[in-house]
Amino acid sequence: QVQLVESGGGLVQAGGSLRLSCAASGSIFSINAMGWYRQAPGKQRELVATITLGITNYADSVKGRFTISRDDAKNTVYLQMNSLKPEDTGVYYCHADLVPSGYYYTVKHWGQGIQVTVSS
Repeated sequence: QVQLVESGGGLVQAGGSLRLSCAASGSIFSINAMGWYRQAPGKQRELVATITLGITNYADSVKGRFTISRDDAKNTVYLQMNSLKPEDTGVYYCHADLVPSGYYYTVKHWGQGIQVTVSS
């Protein structure tokens, strides 16, 4: 069974920084894309950033402030968040497109979500 476990969330003042981590564990053959999404209260889940084969993609709202990176040896993806704004508040979800051991196709997995709160 594959699990994605996020860590690093919390409460921070506007202008501050946080670093989120997400580790994938279990019987994994390979991981393709990994990324972060977020959901603010009353809003739909939205893409924050993704990384695939070293190619990164960011939402316009976080470009220049957030950096996504990945350690393939640890099956871990990171999100460095700088210059945080109150509108960055929400639950952040880790996502991975991966091939579990014994499978021949990609399966989407989600973490349980972690709260990020930015106070003004």
